[in-house]
Amino acid sequence: MKLDKKQIGNTLFVLLAVVLLFTPLGFPVKVFVNRLLSFSPNVIEESEQQNIEDYNWLLYDSDLKNFNLENAKGKVVFINIWATWCPPCVAEMPSIQELYSKYNKEVVFLIIAQDEVKRVDSYVKKNNYNFPIFYQKSNSPEVLSFDRIPTTFILNKDGYVVVKFTGSANWNSDSVRELLDTLLLQ
Repeated sequence: MKLDKKQIGNTLFVLLAVVLLFTPLGFPVKVFVNRLLSFSPNVIEESEQQNIEDYNWLLYDSDLKNFNLENAKGKVVFINIWATWCPPCVAEMPSIQELYSKYNKEVVFLIIAQDEVKRVDSYVKKNNYNFPIFYQKSNSPEVLSFDRIPTTFILNKDGYVVVKFTGSANWNSDSVRELLDTLLLQ
């Protein structure tokens, strides 16, 4: 049986798709595509914004130091839930680092990993990220619940969720920086 050029081309296309979608070789491609498709998230309409009534959310860092969301009460807070194995999560990390570099003295950043500590520490070190990484010790408040990653929340000083976004985004966009500047002045 002789294969024609069309059959060979189709076979190569299917093999390439399988490699990109179902092997580790495809991970960088997925990250790249997510970065290309990332955009700025929208602010939730004021009438739709939910308030955190219970700030009791226990977290810990890789040194096992505890942190409670209660400590961030009255501050602007950026919360990102992610994992190293998640291409959309990895795609948005550079923009989170850029945002952190600009706002870390004014905004509380809680970058919460859903992953193994050693794996996260290695990933963060390899990529020269210096934002704080946390892990959940207790369940999040209901208003901050999530069922997919990455999910990101931005809270104003009064504890209202002004942004809730699931998926990869450009967190260092002009609109996000303008939002943070506005929230910091309130």
